[in-house]
Amino acid sequence: MAPPTQTMRPEILGQHGIVAAGRHYSIEAGVRMLEHGGNAVDAGVATVFAASVVEISHFGFGGESPVMIYDAKTHEVIVINGQGPAPKAATLDLFKAKGKIDGNGPLGATIPAVMDAMAIALSAKGTMRLEHVMQPAIELADGFPMYPFLRDHFVRERAATEQFEWSAKTYYPNGRVPEIGEIFRQPNLARTLRAIVAAERAAFARTHDRRGAIRAGRDAFYTGNIARTIAAADRSAGGVFTYEDLAGYHGQIEKPVSTSFHGYDVYKAGAWNQGPVLLQTLNILEAIDLKSMGANSADYIHTVHEAIKLAFADRNAFYGDPAFATVPLVGLLSKPYAAERRALIGPRASLDQRPGNPYAFDPDVKEPATRYVPHAQGVATPSGVGDTTCVDVVDKAGNLFSASPSSGWLLGGAFIAGDTGVPLSNRMQVFDLDPRSPNVLVGGKRPRTTLTPTIVLKGGRPFLAISTPGGDSQDQQILNVLLNMTVFGMPIQEAIEAPRINSLHPFSSFDSHESEPGVLEIENRVPAAVRDALTARGHTLHVLGPYDMSTGVVAVGVDPANGALRGGADVRRERYIFGW
Repeated sequence: MAPPTQTMRPEILGQHGIVAAGRHYSIEAGVRMLEHGGNAVDAGVATVFAASVVEISHFGFGGESPVMIYDAKTHEVIVINGQGPAPKAATLDLFKAKGKIDGNGPLGATIPAVMDAMAIALSAKGTMRLEHVMQPAIELADGFPMYPFLRDHFVRERAATEQFEWSAKTYYPNGRVPEIGEIFRQPNLARTLRAIVAAERAAFARTHDRRGAIRAGRDAFYTGNIARTIAAADRSAGGVFTYEDLAGYHGQIEKPVSTSFHGYDVYKAGAWNQGPVLLQTLNILEAIDLKSMGANSADYIHTVHEAIKLAFADRNAFYGDPAFATVPLVGLLSKPYAAERRALIGPRASLDQRPGNPYAFDPDVKEPATRYVPHAQGVATPSGVGDTTCVDVVDKAGNLFSASPSSGWLLGGAFIAGDTGVPLSNRMQVFDLDPRSPNVLVGGKRPRTTLTPTIVLKGGRPFLAISTPGGDSQDQQILNVLLNMTVFGMPIQEAIEAPRINSLHPFSSFDSHESEPGVLEIENRVPAAVRDALTARGHTLHVLGPYDMSTGVVAVGVDPANGALRGGADVRRERYIFGW
């Protein structure tokens, strides 16, 4: 047997639980729940809440967080659709003159979904109450030492953020950027979090009903003075939120979609989410002997890149909120359709956008008279787009929790809703303005989010929970790691640290929705001879530093060989992990 490849960080092993996420502050919150007898869901929810306080460069409390959970007792996988919709008054005419939808500010926000999603997760599959899982977040809102990564974003995004009154007051108190190590406090957010807990505590004291009390805490955010303040602050700054938008919002538990790949069952959220694109890519690649090509060989990278292009072309052409759009998802995920798509992979890089015809494989869905052709919209913003964080947890029973929390970020300027301390979402920009698009903006509709948690089972047993920041690249980065593990047999940490690729060929979900045909980001640890061979085949390479892919994968799970818990965290983007 070959000796294991040396990694920059060790793989984490344990038997009680493992928490993997963005920052050490967030990790501590989840670990604390496990130490106090909580399960993976309790720990995951606490970690998300903590991240909404300390990872505000990339995620805030007014954002969104789709979640996937594997329940070891019932052996079921569920999805919590923690993506808020557009406010009801949002229309195409609001953005017609601009040619694209705002990425920041009062018109850039979908309805906050974090609180609702975490309450659903905790109530359905957790064991604790909000009072327990929100305590670390409250402590952090009372103050935590400023760290370099966050301070860098405070400096970079200061001008964009200070244009909003309450954002300036919250993030730049006394008109200055907090120094590294200085205690950074968010008293208004702490007050909001305490109000939620107080409502839950009062309800529990009256009824001793855990689920009812959680619902009361959740409602304190969506139906009380907090919601009124959020709506008023958004409207006073030029937005179109109403109190009714918040009071009427309710996320749901949904069934996942899935595919099989070499003995593994991979589960994702539905077509309101980009998640099925990973399943489509795996279906295309399944009948190709990737292993014989060799990891990160020219043949391997060429083939994977072409499969990504084909799957993402379908994402942009067909995906959208199923409550508003008819999506041929059965056809998109069918193996015969994947075979048809696979046949399009040739010896040279394609520079075309090539959506397929899944309607031929989905007899229950009628093909529209006019098909939407994806395209860019408006003029690109020089500052670019925002990003995300990630949370994955496994516990001793084998329960898995995977979340992709995002929005409410500093990037491009955070908009904080009055004295609530809550930064609002940035997800409206994902909508299209073309009425023919299944992802066209409609009030009350969910944008086709890039936030894409993942659960993988092997032989019906828990194998992996995995997620990452990265916008459109999220499912590409997860694909890199999954192929390393399932095809090449790499351990988690080696699979995460291995050189990565990322296609910029698909139309972006953000800003002006531009495409860079044929462009492939590739880390320079891929040998020069391989890169030259790819260039010769027509790929346009953007060569990055050895670990410079803009991503930060974390993954946890159960080793099928011995039942040990295991996990890994990316050296990219300073991810953190702890378990025992």
